[in-house]
Amino acid sequence: MSRHDTAVAQRSYHHGDLRAELLRRAETLLRRGGIDGLSLRQLARDTGVSHAAPSRHFRDKQALLDALAVAGFERLGASFEIIAASGTLLERVTAVARAYMRFAIDNPELLAVMFARKSRQTPAIEAAVGKALATPFAMITDGQEFGEVVAGDPRRICLSAMAALQGLATFVGSGFVTAEDADGLFEETVTHMLDGLRPRR
Repeated sequence: MSRHDTAVAQRSYHHGDLRAELLRRAETLLRRGGIDGLSLRQLARDTGVSHAAPSRHFRDKQALLDALAVAGFERLGASFEIIAASGTLLERVTAVARAYMRFAIDNPELLAVMFARKSRQTPAIEAAVGKALATPFAMITDGQEFGEVVAGDPRRICLSAMAALQGLATFVGSGFVTAEDADGLFEETVTHMLDGLRPRR
């Protein structure tokens, strides 16, 4: 870390923003080395604070992972709320699906923390998950009320759709599917998903 970055981190600490700065740096470490490469000691070094400073906000690595999960769900939920504010059901579903797949492609390590049981089901995480998924759940419920979506548990319907999108994101992230093919496969995945959600006549 440069002297400038260290000075910025120290100023942030004095202004009470150290926790937010630690989370930002933790995401960088997570992308660089995965969960195994994330430690409070390394985080302190990268942020330019004493080794004891991170423990004032996260008592251990697990607490840091929990906080990263909450931050991830909050960011995902905020993007859902913005893009699903208007449009037809088809337009809203497509926009939310695209936002989710982009998030999954751009943040595979963070997604593992959020979904792969790398974090505990704390009240804060449960609240963040509920808020993040409220928008897609509401879209499914609205579609059901207007006869555009099959009857069923909105949560199960939503999670099955997310699983399909996450699978596609994994294919793209691993290189199994090329970036050139990703858009076409995304459109096909959404089309198949919506076809499957339409009520049977």
